[in-house]
Amino acid sequence: MRSAEFRGVYSKGMRFSGRLFTAFCLATEGQEGPKVGFTVPRALGNSVQRNRIKRRMREAVRLHLPLIGREWAIVFNPRRTALTAPFDELQHEVQRIVQRCNAR
Repeated sequence: MRSAEFRGVYSKGMRFSGRLFTAFCLATEGQEGPKVGFTVPRALGNSVQRNRIKRRMREAVRLHLPLIGREWAIVFNPRRTALTAPFDELQHEVQRIVQRCNAR
């Protein structure tokens, strides 16, 4: 995703908050497959911690990618708790967000 796409999802998308992250979902027409992005602010830690959060989030989303509708653009904004939360809990939160987006 490009920065303009991130801004569009933030401004026009639906916001879903959870214990581990906030997600912004935007349905667009004519899109080829779902688009997923991650923003991890510097306040969450040094680059090693931020990259670890992104790797964990990417894997949790990858496992649920077939469930995401083709029209969706989703941006995940993790919280610090995503670094230490059990991976099963992270997966469950991603699944919950995907279900909420698809229900709209």
